[in-house]
Amino acid sequence: GWREAVAAAAGALQAGGLVAVPTDTIYGVACLAQDSGAVRSIYDLKGRNGRKPLAICLGDVDRLYRYCHVNVPDELLRDLLPGPVTLVLQRSEELNKDLNPFTSLVGVRIPNHPFIQEVARACSGPLALTSANISCQASTLTVSEFQDLWPQLSLIIDGGPIGDIQSPECRLGSTVVDLSVSGRFTIIRPGCALAPTVEILRQKYGLVPGSS
Repeated sequence: GWREAVAAAAGALQAGGLVAVPTDTIYGVACLAQDSGAVRSIYDLKGRNGRKPLAICLGDVDRLYRYCHVNVPDELLRDLLPGPVTLVLQRSEELNKDLNPFTSLVGVRIPNHPFIQEVARACSGPLALTSANISCQASTLTVSEFQDLWPQLSLIIDGGPIGDIQSPECRLGSTVVDLSVSGRFTIIRPGCALAPTVEILRQKYGLVPGSS
């Protein structure tokens, strides 16, 4: 089971494929962020606007420093990650220039889900991660909900239903917060973890809301 599935997912990714994976919020599609061809394939798969950035997904906080310029305490990162939060930071030179070439920022995800963490650790660089759905359609909580994407995917990992499939709140995806300006935070997408995220940033770290 588990080890074979991790190895299969990592192998498909290293070969330039697109892999559907469960996360702690919704189903996602991942590819290697450093593989420009695979990044283009994700945009084609979703019919995604080329100006909409992709987040990167890592297996642990320590790897974040290689791909981002961090201007917040390490403890803050570890209070929010792993978790249902995307942190937007200044990107480093290490990141593929073809990934979001129109912005100096990058969103970072470390889902609180052991499978995708293991897959990310098994790959040499970061994953690019986006929701497993056609752009502008609802996010997905079961693999059957994105059947129309199956033919274009190299591998689909079925982790069962994520959360309550009857609940609209479960389809909100991660809370996206921009931490690229020192001392400030800007909520880009409220997502599913807004209140606890804001509480940590304001109460514990004294960050003030920026204008979105």
